[in-house]
Amino acid sequence: MRIKICSLLLAVFVVLVGCKKDFLERLPQDQLTDDTYWNSENNIRTFAWGFYPAYFTGYGSGFTWGKYFSGQSLNDDFAPSAPAQFTQNVPASGGGWTFSWVRKANIFIDRVQRAPIPEEAIRHWIGIGRFFRALEYHDLVKRFGDVPWFGREVTDADEELLYKPRDPRTLVMDSVLKDFQYAAENVRASDGTEGLTVNKYVVLAYMSRIMLFEGTWQKYHHNNTTKANEYLEAAKWAANEVISSGKYIVADDYRGLFSSLSLAGNKEVLLYREYATGLLTHSLNSYVNKEPQTGASKNAIESYLAADGKPIGLSNLYQGDKTIADVMTDRDPRLYETFVQELRLNGVATNYSTSGYAVHKFLNESIKELPEGSSSLNPTDAPVIRYAEVLLNYAEAAAELGNLTQADLDKTINKLRDRADVQMPHLQVIGGQPAVNDEVYDDPARDPSVPSMIWEIRRERRVELMMEGFRLDDLKRWKKLEYTDTQGNPDINRGAWIVAADYPGLKDVKIENDEDEGYIIPAWKPETQRLFTDPKVYLEPLPLDQIKLYKDKGKELTQNPGWE
Repeated sequence: MRIKICSLLLAVFVVLVGCKKDFLERLPQDQLTDDTYWNSENNIRTFAWGFYPAYFTGYGSGFTWGKYFSGQSLNDDFAPSAPAQFTQNVPASGGGWTFSWVRKANIFIDRVQRAPIPEEAIRHWIGIGRFFRALEYHDLVKRFGDVPWFGREVTDADEELLYKPRDPRTLVMDSVLKDFQYAAENVRASDGTEGLTVNKYVVLAYMSRIMLFEGTWQKYHHNNTTKANEYLEAAKWAANEVISSGKYIVADDYRGLFSSLSLAGNKEVLLYREYATGLLTHSLNSYVNKEPQTGASKNAIESYLAADGKPIGLSNLYQGDKTIADVMTDRDPRLYETFVQELRLNGVATNYSTSGYAVHKFLNESIKELPEGSSSLNPTDAPVIRYAEVLLNYAEAAAELGNLTQADLDKTINKLRDRADVQMPHLQVIGGQPAVNDEVYDDPARDPSVPSMIWEIRRERRVELMMEGFRLDDLKRWKKLEYTDTQGNPDINRGAWIVAADYPGLKDVKIENDEDEGYIIPAWKPETQRLFTDPKVYLEPLPLDQIKLYKDKGKELTQNPGWE
């Protein structure tokens, strides 16, 4: 991997990496340089802010949506008319194979140690740097698998390091775990504005997320029980540290977490991105307001339990799906908080959905008719990481480790079900099986390869985090990308059941088998189908130019399996 080596310059509030200067050029003596900058916590903090937009995207900015709702997301929650496809070809360049953010983190870690500040402050800021390095390496490993680990700043003189081979995935993730452990021990419990600044508990929350990802990846992809258990134990420990702190609770208002004009003081949100009219705005509120949107799949809608806590295939409360009223009757209230309780169809509504099922989870009703409710002017705050996810991470890690207890469920999933506007029956574990109201059950729609208790925990995760950008990563780590195949899993390419005659003016809405009534089929053209045919897509290909660059230097950079 060739890294462009640059000298560090700082402009006010912006950190730039510029090309090396000719030795005859001199920087003005009244400007900050790499040698003079690292002399105070204020300067160090300003540098650290440069990581935030890269990792805490929230709802993005302008007409981007960050990692939240995406109408073309490659998963089984959405039913688009043109489904996103798996990577088809090896890129000539780019493709995400870059270590610039690793280098930035390493520079930060190195320079902080030179600062004339107290030892406690040095340890805190080293922890912040190692936290961001851990986040970046997780992203790289998630995408490519084996990657070279750089534990320090690389310079032009380090040619062996510049072209080092890929390190084993477990070596890299062991190093990531060490970064998290150092950060968890040394980052301050409080530093700056609560909710807007990384603290110890934000570190622990991300540690629970990333170690859960890697633990389940090792279990399902590599059958590496030793490493899987090590990472899962780390995930469980980190989540429990957040839970035991008593700092966070499950908020009463589920939808308010995603549509609030201010998340300041919200005790469920560990970290959020703050938006303000005229300063920083986004367009997600607008997208779920008056614009056409990609709708939810029948499969996603059917994942919500009935109000008695049973899957719809077992509950006497389930009314069927022939009308939207039937679909919405006696269901988990999170269904109502996430989706509109009316069908929106092309030709009938301007803000139609491809499946008929429309999302309003991110819509602030008070501004929907105001200018800031439209276009890219939306000022609603975005949760970046919240306590509910930490609870789910704990429950899943415990289940995957095989030691899930009723006490674990009561302090995690059942806290979510006790939310004031949810109030669902508690999930129980009896003889290792899921139960509700002391009745053991097994969802008839369960994937037979997934144990019934884990199936229910995965369901709870899907429902609680619906449309929040987790689903594809979850399917990847569980080795379940086959769920995204529109032919193998046809319910992800079905929407609502409709009778065409009930909707005069219907336009470009295809009903299954060209009938007058039936399920909407959003992607009906054969060429638009998404097929999962090759497991190589669990990892992305490395770009060709990097492989050639190594070869030209007499080194080898190996390609991912199946992409050779």
